[in-house]
Amino acid sequence: MLDSLMVQSSEKDSRWTMVVMHGLGDSIAGYRWLPPALDLPWLNFHMVNAPDHYFGGYSWYDIAETPGPGIERSRGLVFEFLDDLQAKGWPTEQTFLLGFSQGCLMTIEVACQYPRKLAGCVGISGYVHEPDRLLSRLSPVAAQQRFLITHGDADPLIPIGAVRGQMEKLGAAGLKITWREFAKDHTIAGEEELAVIREFVVASGPRASAVR
Repeated sequence: MLDSLMVQSSEKDSRWTMVVMHGLGDSIAGYRWLPPALDLPWLNFHMVNAPDHYFGGYSWYDIAETPGPGIERSRGLVFEFLDDLQAKGWPTEQTFLLGFSQGCLMTIEVACQYPRKLAGCVGISGYVHEPDRLLSRLSPVAAQQRFLITHGDADPLIPIGAVRGQMEKLGAAGLKITWREFAKDHTIAGEEELAVIREFVVASGPRASAVR
């Protein structure tokens, strides 16, 4: 089971949550700022560490070797984590995924193959591992998942052009991809980007559900 930390919402009875997956070499500690920054009183957070140690932090898969096996293993661990949340009373349809860099890849990987519909999926500054492989493994609910994918136009680690093409390919295959580009490098573009993420989350949150 993945190591995790829960940050409780100020609305004590809320069962809405966001599973946060960090990037390479980071950890839970790197995202303690996110709950107050998003400032959504109904949203809980389950922040998780990736399974492998990496220079003081953690990694979801090995970037020096063939990443496929590590991605497959980590996807299974996230599946187990989501199943455990569901069993503990956190409905999957009220659970968001958010991931940065490697965590973005895992967000897309998990959401496209997990058998239950999630509330929404946010991927920041990442990419897709083997899009054709992923599209051949889509779950029956993959076309119902909502994705917000953001990227920086000056990202030196993951150039935006290739990722833009991947998102176009996923969208053409029927996935609900909202793509946003920001003037940034390999980071989160402060309140400008947080506002877009907040709007996306609120659109599938409890107030939106009550209206529908």
